[in-house]
Amino acid sequence: MDDLMISPALLAAIFFLVAFLYSSVGLGGGSSYTALLAAAGAGMQVIPMVSLTLNIIVSSIGSLTFLRHDHARLRLIAPFLAASIPMAYVGGALRLPKEYFLWLLLISLLLSAARIYFPNPVKQLPLGDRGKIFVSLVAGAVLGLVAGIVGIGGGIYLVPLVILLGLGSPKEAAACGAFFIWVNSVSGMVARLQYNPVDLLPYVPLIVAVLGGGLLGSYMGAARFSPMRMQKMLGTILLVAICFMLRKMGLLNI
Repeated sequence: MDDLMISPALLAAIFFLVAFLYSSVGLGGGSSYTALLAAAGAGMQVIPMVSLTLNIIVSSIGSLTFLRHDHARLRLIAPFLAASIPMAYVGGALRLPKEYFLWLLLISLLLSAARIYFPNPVKQLPLGDRGKIFVSLVAGAVLGLVAGIVGIGGGIYLVPLVILLGLGSPKEAAACGAFFIWVNSVSGMVARLQYNPVDLLPYVPLIVAVLGGGLLGSYMGAARFSPMRMQKMLGTILLVAICFMLRKMGLLNI
């Protein structure tokens, strides 16, 4: 981490806050971890590996916490996982050029922010059982591929989709998102360990930071916080991350 353009201690503090906010709504934080690492000057090989590792830590905590509060339903997430696991592995085995990687990351961040600030209507989609399964499979495949390539778990898209399809309550959707992120991050990580290995020892401070933030955030999210309030705070973090990315890519001069 010595080659980063930001103090490791400050970066760890930021990652603690990110993990706290994301875990409170059942998410891993991969979108912000990836953007912050890119903006700080981390290598394109390092970023997905570190983000997937942090996603695994935070989503592990979130999955166990939501499970303990009886919000998890494996049957709900099964179709998403069936399509996403192999695609996350494929994504983890790929090595995109830097320019493509940054553009894919920027698009992911913009879609994430749009999902928060322009939420989907509460009304459920008028789909039958087969239609819901089809949408679940397609969404799982796309999100799994992005998870493996960029290090973003995809839970920020999955949670509202679960609600729109009428598959579960907001708390069950959050639990579903946490488990989805965990499984796909593990799948992407396995592929990267095989094809694109990276030494994670220098990033232990970030791992410790998100461990603490994830523990606190998942407890508060499952037991105390309002999901809508926390998602608005996530939106602010994403907007900051987008500005960093635009500056990194030379598209914004501030």
